[in-house]
Amino acid sequence: MTTPMPAMLSLRYAVAIVAMANLSYFFIEFGVAERIGSVSLFADSVDFLEDTAVNFLIFVALGWSVRKRILVGMFMAVLLLVPTAALLWTAWQKFNAPMPPDPALLSLTGAGAMIVNIGCALLLARFRHHNGSLTKAAFLSARNDAIANVAIIAAGVVTVFWSSGWPDLIVGIGIAIMNIDAALEVWEAARKERAVAEA
Repeated sequence: MTTPMPAMLSLRYAVAIVAMANLSYFFIEFGVAERIGSVSLFADSVDFLEDTAVNFLIFVALGWSVRKRILVGMFMAVLLLVPTAALLWTAWQKFNAPMPPDPALLSLTGAGAMIVNIGCALLLARFRHHNGSLTKAAFLSARNDAIANVAIIAAGVVTVFWSSGWPDLIVGIGIAIMNIDAALEVWEAARKERAVAEA
């Protein structure tokens, strides 16, 4: 689907805002994750950094040919798996002795991340059917992250009543599963675009 020039300019503006918002909150969430030893916040903070890269790639690639955009879409599908790899390594390190993170900071940081991600998802929602896998990647990332943030908040609440690192660890693994699902959806969208372009 070809995006008209005014819509393309609006999309470029939207992904630029989303990239800056994601980069800003990455530093906040990563700092808190390091301070309280949270697996889920660590995974989510790396995901914010990945979302920054995805939206920056979209910003750059919008002026490219369909074939180049398809290649970028496939690259982003692989990029979506980067936070998952980082998460699995962190989770493995803490699996045998999961320490409970500070529940208040966990929930508050998760709530802040949810506000950022809902704002980004709303900003990108009108563009999610344009340019196939490119904007689909950005919208899916923001949507999935907002859902993950609800789970992070819930983990913080549960930790108040059950002083254990398991809620945080379980949510972190859940975020990994969501990232894998989003990567598969983006890859499939890019594959379909390539089939149409070659037809």
